[in-house]
Amino acid sequence: MEKTDLKQELKSFYRASASEIVAVDLPPFRYLMIDGKGDPNTSPEYAQAVEALFTVSYTAKFAVKKGALAIDYAVMPLEGLWWAEDLSAFVAGDKAQWNWTMMILQPAFATDAVIHEAITQAARKKNLPAIAKLRLEEFTEGRCAQVLHVGPFSEEGPTIQRLHAYIEARSGLTGKHHEIYLSDIRRADPRKWRTILRQPMK
Repeated sequence: MEKTDLKQELKSFYRASASEIVAVDLPPFRYLMIDGKGDPNTSPEYAQAVEALFTVSYTAKFAVKKGALAIDYAVMPLEGLWWAEDLSAFVAGDKAQWNWTMMILQPAFATDAVIHEAITQAARKKNLPAIAKLRLEEFTEGRCAQVLHVGPFSEEGPTIQRLHAYIEARSGLTGKHHEIYLSDIRRADPRKWRTILRQPMK
């Protein structure tokens, strides 16, 4: 049985410092994705999306582990792209107006066929209202800046401002606000939540 640590292999993209903002150049990655809208704290659509993403990602993981490749790997963390049609709603924290794409990176050795079979199996075994909305897509962000935020999501504002100031001093903002959730928020103290904040730059 081969074991691989994807976060270690991709550590320049899945590790960040709270004290230092860094620029990174991201290659294309393949994600299982789902789109939605609304407050992630109260929206059933959001909870259903996250459940579908993790269920299919774990189904694919066990298929690879038990299959001919016999590779054991940890499922990658949940990530989210966030934006609003009216930027003032985003800045003001009017979460009901937020749009999101939640996603989980899939390793190259978990082929498209494996992922699509995992979707079929998950749909057969569990009642997952959001599963029909899942898609597998290659996503390229290119040049980005990123920093680690430690603490609850509600206190991200100053960290986001630092990140934007760094970018604006060098080029300009582009793309969507990107978050990578490194902590299990069901168990960890909110004061210790670790979230990578990433923003594409021109």
